[in-house]
This record gives sequence, C-alpha cells and structure tokens, in this order.
Amino acid sequence: MTGIAVLGSTNMDLVVRVARAPGPGETVTGRELRTVPGGKGANQAVAAARAGADVIMIGAVGDDEYGARLRSNLEHAGIDTDLLHTTEGPSGTAHIVVDDTGANSIVVIPGANGTVTALGPGEMAAIAGAELLLLQLELPMSAVIEGARVAHAQGVRTLLTPSPAQPLPSELLDCVDLLIPNEHEAAALTGFTDPHAAARHLLGLVPVVVITLGSRGCLYAARGGEPVLFPAPEVTAVDTTGAGDTFVGTLAVALGERRPVPEALAWASSAAALCVQRPGASTSMPYRGEIDTA
Repeated sequence: MTGIAVLGSTNMDLVVRVARAPGPGETVTGRELRTVPGGKGANQAVAAARAGADVIMIGAVGDDEYGARLRSNLEHAGIDTDLLHTTEGPSGTAHIVVDDTGANSIVVIPGANGTVTALGPGEMAAIAGAELLLLQLELPMSAVIEGARVAHAQGVRTLLTPSPAQPLPSELLDCVDLLIPNEHEAAALTGFTDPHAAARHLLGLVPVVVITLGSRGCLYAARGGEPVLFPAPEVTAVDTTGAGDTFVGTLAVALGERRPVPEALAWASSAAALCVQRPGASTSMPYRGEIDTA
C-alpha cells in the first residue's frame, strides 16, 4: 500500500447554493447552507485514502466544534491523525458559493492552519518515511518549504498544488518533483493564459507539470518533451468543489503504484469526474472500487 504524507490545511467548508453568484455590491438569495469538512490538505488526504493509500495528515485544527468534526472525518476515512494538532482558537473555514452550473468561488480563513509555521521531529520523521508528500499553500510558507526540504533530502517524491496562487520561492521549487496547478493558477504563476505556454515556462522551474483544465481534462508536460493534453470524461457537473483535490490525491496513489503516466492521469480524471457529479468536497470523493469501474 502506498504511503502518503499530507502536510496541509483542514477547513470546515460553509457551502451556500445559489442560482448564480452575486456580483460586486449585489445580494442574491441562496437555497441551502451546508457545513462540510474540507481544506485542500484534508481533501487530498481523503481522496488518497479512499483510493487505497495509507495516509498520515500533518497540520492543525482548533479546539472548537469544527475541529472535532474535522478530525473525526479524517479518522473515519482511515487517515492517521496523530500529527494533526489541536490548538487554541478557531479551526480554519472556507466560505464557498456554488452556482447552478457547479462553478464555485471561495474565501478561506486560515484559523488553526496559520499556526503551522514549523515542523517538529515527529512531522519530519513522518515525511521521511513516506513514499510521497502532498503539499498545498493554505499553510504558512515556512512550513511548506521545510516539509519539501525534508522530503527532498530523503528522496520522497513531492507533489505541490500551488493554491492559493502566490509567488513560489526557488527554495521550494528546487524540492518539488511535480507541480499541479489549475489553469488559473498556472496563468497567475507565469503570466501566460495559454496552458501550453504556461507549462513550458513552468518546466524551467520543476521537472514535471500537470495543469488541470476542468472539463477539458489536463495538460501533462515533462522536461524534454512537448505538453500532451489528456481529455476528461464527459459528465454533468453538480459541484466542482474538491475536484482538483480529488485529482491530486488519486494521482498520487497511482504514481505511488508505479502506473504509467497515461494510465495514472486517466484514473485520476475518472475520480475527479465522479466527484463533480455529487455535492460537497470530501463527501463527494469516490472510493477505489468506484474509480476502477468508472
């Protein structure tokens, strides 16, 4: 079984369903409010665990009701939470508006995630003992860089989701094996709105790039070759929240199993396609058996 360490965020998602998202200064009436365990780190951890990996979550929750629910949700998925610390104060939250096309807009408040600024011996040992490390940017950059350095020094394959998009220091990029932005993050990082041009630029920074393109699939690029587009299954989206994290978590499992790249990307795309057909983030992520038969 693939061993995956996730150094990342846990948030409670406060999800509002609307016919259409409001514009600046506009008020609209929503239909529903749901609280769903999420956070990019926790979502990727759940996706990987449901896809068959042995996962340990490294991060923090608050000492509030949300923190207890977030921890319970991860444990229910079979994830090791020994290194998910409880801190004084609120847990992280994500305030999400989802419209009738399935598109979403998100505001994240870090809460306890903001306290994860450095790693202790236990966190370093967990990363060093994993086969892959999954990173995002919802924790302080100092912790993300430290986690990447530990993984790189121990030969642990590191996958980075650069979300929320922000300038990436070279000391982080030097330790990243695979960068997985969506097309908007790729444009923010490079200045190129064309994914092919963005991918070529990013290959000057990291060895391998996968740019996710929503319903159009993903663009794979490795040094020494041209970007290749892999289409996604055609489905009707209900809620795209968590689709990218589902793709990343499932892709990590496939790569850990040494699957060929085309097969790994197709498997991850199938998982993401299943995810968008259901509401919620972590609650919508498919299990291995569902992905295998999709």
